[in-house]
Amino acid sequence: MTIGYPDEIDSEASLAALSLSVAGTSIGADFIMARAMALAGSAVGTSSIDNLSINGLAVPVSGDPNQTIGIPGGVLVINEQEVSGDGTTVVNALHAIVYGV
Repeated sequence: MTIGYPDEIDSEASLAALSLSVAGTSIGADFIMARAMALAGSAVGTSSIDNLSINGLAVPVSGDPNQTIGIPGGVLVINEQEVSGDGTTVVNALHAIVYGV
């Protein structure tokens, strides 16, 4: 969902009961949400992840932007945040990257 105001833009996406298999690695979470807000020339991004697990093992989420966890054949980026030169902000709560794909 994205909402625009004269001096602010807010965007949010969420899902529950994530169950994903990436290159033979299972990734799960009870709840995931990503938010981005742009206000008067500044941008802020946040994400929330509850009970993240990889192959059934709990993964601690630090809350820091761009936390990375190695997975077989790739990497999992938690709270991925990118801000471009023009102020465009992209927030991915969870980004699974498989090398070579």
